Amino acid sequence: MQAASKTFIAVWISLISNLFLTGVKILVGVLFNSQVLIADGIHNAGDVVATFAALTSTRISKKPADEDHPYGHGKAEVLASAVVAIILAAAAVLMIVKSVEAFLVPAAEASFIALIAAAVSLVWKQILYVYCIRIGRTENSKSLTATAYDHLADVYASVAACAGIGIALLGDYYNIPLTKYGDPVAGLIVSYFVLKLAYKMGQESVDILMEKNISQAQIEQIRSIVSGIEHVKRIDRIRARELGNYIIVDVRVSIPSDMTVQQGHDVSKEIRNTVKREVDYVEEVMVHINPWYQDHLA
Repeated sequence: MQAASKTFIAVWISLISNLFLTGVKILVGVLFNSQVLIADGIHNAGDVVATFAALTSTRISKKPADEDHPYGHGKAEVLASAVVAIILAAAAVLMIVKSVEAFLVPAAEASFIALIAAAVSLVWKQILYVYCIRIGRTENSKSLTATAYDHLADVYASVAACAGIGIALLGDYYNIPLTKYGDPVAGLIVSYFVLKLAYKMGQESVDILMEKNISQAQIEQIRSIVSGIEHVKRIDRIRARELGNYIIVDVRVSIPSDMTVQQGHDVSKEIRNTVKREVDYVEEVMVHINPWYQDHLA
């Protein structure tokens, strides 16, 4: 199965799952007055929007380079990842508000059905996270990886919901007043983890959009490859940036000044082909040749 097909299937499965879970959580939360389940359901509603963004961006990012976009459309996935981060942050703030509001009213009686709904969500979202993160990392799909982290945030939310509702059930059974507020306490706890995840995703998206250099380990890998190419006397500069699911590299090297234009072209071609072959996800290598002199630097 082609990479694009795997990614599309994963996104579609995520979309259908989010639609189903949104309906179930909000319905059960409203019927049984579970604040954490309602907030988690609203969070899932945001996931639906985020998954649509991932689906659209995945299609756009696979389009080949054209006259208006000579470097391709890879940043579409980064934009989708940023959208997911914003939605996660908004969902976390909403959960905080709803949880605080729950403290200001008498504690509602916990429901075993709400606990079952949260447990089903927990198991299903964990499966989706493992499935999507595996494909997202294999195919270097930023939007699918963001969707996977969105599923992980739901796992956190479902764990907290299960714990909160379970504690509240125990409080009802043993008539312990404080434990009846386990539901909103769980909402506050999960909000922290979701905010933390949103910040991490947002920071990564901004770094790519601002064309931050790739990791130092990757730069050193490229440096080692280029320095091993015949006739390369000096590496003057190496830069590389991510454009969504692929990398573009800029290299300046010095070769002997007495080499012909054709020989310089051949060195450039070898650098380009070797880096693309040995470094994952490199789409293009732009090589600039400088003259190198035996007696002095230039």
